[in-house]
Amino acid sequence: MPLPTLRIIYYAYIHSILSYGIILGGNSTNVNKLFILQKKIVRILSNIGPRDSCREAFKKLEIMMLYSQYIFSLILFTIDNKHLFTSNNEIHKYSTMNYTNLHMPTVNLSRFHKGPFISAIKAYNHLPRYLKLLVNDMKCFKIYHKKFLHQESFYSVKEYYEHNENKDM
Repeated sequence: MPLPTLRIIYYAYIHSILSYGIILGGNSTNVNKLFILQKKIVRILSNIGPRDSCREAFKKLEIMMLYSQYIFSLILFTIDNKHLFTSNNEIHKYSTMNYTNLHMPTVNLSRFHKGPFISAIKAYNHLPRYLKLLVNDMKCFKIYHKKFLHQESFYSVKEYYEHNENKDM
């Protein structure tokens, strides 16, 4: 089958199921099992072996990995609900390096700390600067953010947080 047809089939049957409620369940312990299933599907679509790396297959098919989809959904949630978050420039007026970042509230409960609210703040604060500048233009932001996530192909959320934005510039 041609590549565009395979992508349509993937998005029709698989992507919608994986992305449903991903903000709430994307940080759970069972997400890795779903990611393994997603990799199996991509291997089948790309006709690669079970021990071959899937990174290039994800890039070729232009499919976001599950963790990248989770990060993308968290950041869109943050931007769409900006009124729920406090930025550092609202707390103090000093022009620091993290002036435009969202303020991380102090929490004691691990359930709240691992929840979508804090995860969304962390993901947003770790966005590269050039993407933060595009936040006011949602259409442009979505295009460049998806391109960034496709290009980097994060195998975990931890890998996203360890990403060095200066590498690309």
